[in-house]
Amino acid sequence: MTKVNGVIFDMDGLIFDTEMIYYQASQAVADTLGMPFSLESYIQFIGISDEELEEKYHEFFAEFGKETIQTFINDSYEKTLYLFSNDGAKLKPGVRELIDFLEKNNIPRVVASSNNRPTIEMLLDKVGLKEKFTTIVSAEDVTRAKPDPEIFEVACQKLGSKKEETLVLEDSRNGVLAAEAAGIPVMMVPDLVPPTAELEEKSLDVVETLFDVITYLENK
Repeated sequence: MTKVNGVIFDMDGLIFDTEMIYYQASQAVADTLGMPFSLESYIQFIGISDEELEEKYHEFFAEFGKETIQTFINDSYEKTLYLFSNDGAKLKPGVRELIDFLEKNNIPRVVASSNNRPTIEMLLDKVGLKEKFTTIVSAEDVTRAKPDPEIFEVACQKLGSKKEETLVLEDSRNGVLAAEAAGIPVMMVPDLVPPTAELEEKSLDVVETLFDVITYLENK
């Protein structure tokens, strides 16, 4: 890869340790409704859009009826927002250090997340990082979710960097596939889901934390 002149950050599971918050909120609601939800159930849906997630839940829990499933979806969303607005979310290791490194080296950065803009802005605001990003590309800015490459293509355009000089940072399968489809180099920093051989092959590297991305960039 050539010199990096722009970095695209995913958010959930990459900047913030949000996946467990989503899971815990969903588990609490499922328990009240008597639905057989589990961490394994949640993990298989990581990285898909909200619209696709709703469809999957209606398929997965069809025996409980549409009304109960919609209650589960709505209440899980409200509980998650409550937790976010009150407690925020914990930063993943190396986030601040990587952003400081990029800022010091005048490398622009954007957030490209399938989450909605108000949630992205709220979480970034709570930790004082919103102004550290050139811009945000959210679910509202695209018509197709990951693994479609649209979100990364839009983010790259906003960065103003060439694709081969841009680096995507992702934790999920769909994110890695979207970056590859966009023709933008990607590094994977796995969260709850370990990488497969396929994802390792499609990534520049698979690293444990964002501290490793600093090391990578220092050697470019």
